Amino acid sequence: MTKTFLVPAAAVALAFSGAHAGDTAGNYPTSLGNVYGGYIRIAALKEACDTAEPATRASSAKAYAGWEARHRALLQDVQQRVQAMIRASSRDKDEYVRNIGKYEGEILLQRKEYRDTVLRLGKDDLREQCERLPETLKAPGADLARVYATDLKIIRARKYQ
Repeated sequence: MTKTFLVPAAAVALAFSGAHAGDTAGNYPTSLGNVYGGYIRIAALKEACDTAEPATRASSAKAYAGWEARHRALLQDVQQRVQAMIRASSRDKDEYVRNIGKYEGEILLQRKEYRDTVLRLGKDDLREQCERLPETLKAPGADLARVYATDLKIIRARKYQ
């Protein structure tokens, strides 16, 4: 899966969840943002490790590709839902394109900020996290369907618009 596949939809979901910060937990845009936020944090961690610990790059890439393949259907479903939501809230195709561009920038900024936070860890802590990344990606804490089960229940209860 390429990065361009996920970035625009992730931006929309996260931006919408932030726009509804006063809403109670369990609303559709917030749940979309939560799930994509999980993806963004994992992707940013891998990017940070690739930068800081090049010796772990090959093992991390293999583990990340497997993690991403396991989550492909889930991420595609969420992306399609986000695109439907943003399309429904846009007056026309031009506004839809502008909205996608706007949120794409926001998500790239959030991803960079998280990556930079990881890179500011102490050298030993960062090395340890990067060496453990392959096993971390196989652990229950990296299973988006498990971690975000409540959010996914909310998302899937709503039909595509």
